[in-house]
Amino acid sequence: MPSASTLTERLRRLAPEAMAFGIIGAGNTLLYMAITYVLLDIGAVKASVIGTVVTTTLAYLANRYWTYRNHTRTALRREYTLFFGFNLIGMLIQSGAIAIGKYGFGLTEEHDELLFMTATVIGIGIATVFRFWAYRTFVFLKPPVDGHEAAITELDATAGLAELSAVDEPGSVARLDLQAELDAR
Repeated sequence: MPSASTLTERLRRLAPEAMAFGIIGAGNTLLYMAITYVLLDIGAVKASVIGTVVTTTLAYLANRYWTYRNHTRTALRREYTLFFGFNLIGMLIQSGAIAIGKYGFGLTEEHDELLFMTATVIGIGIATVFRFWAYRTFVFLKPPVDGHEAAITELDATAGLAELSAVDEPGSVARLDLQAELDAR
């Protein structure tokens, strides 16, 4: 079990990152609501999609260049794809909390507005913790420690998946891994 001083030190180092993350999240939530409201004339779903794409892109840029500015930079496509994917999972968590309230507990929009808002706040809280963890674990890699992390910074998620699936290609990582496995037998 970590000592109190170790835990205190970890929290002290994490606090500025968490505060920047929270400020960006709050600003993007307000911007999302404004975009959705302004674009309601084109339809609620279209307005919501446009608001999500715009604010996710802005949140990515703000987190990349402010919250996680000291972390290792990897391929833009890799980072943005993961960032957007984790945002979609966060959106499912938020929507899931509302769905549990509506379908699991039988809440209705006409009679249970306060309970729906409570479910929404709980969903946002859980999704925020998930996003914070996912971004710092998978999207924005920690700064290099021993120099071996540089190999990861050149990876592109799409190219990496293509490379791993290229078992039939001579010289591919997948082919070399397969050959090493066969040699070990």
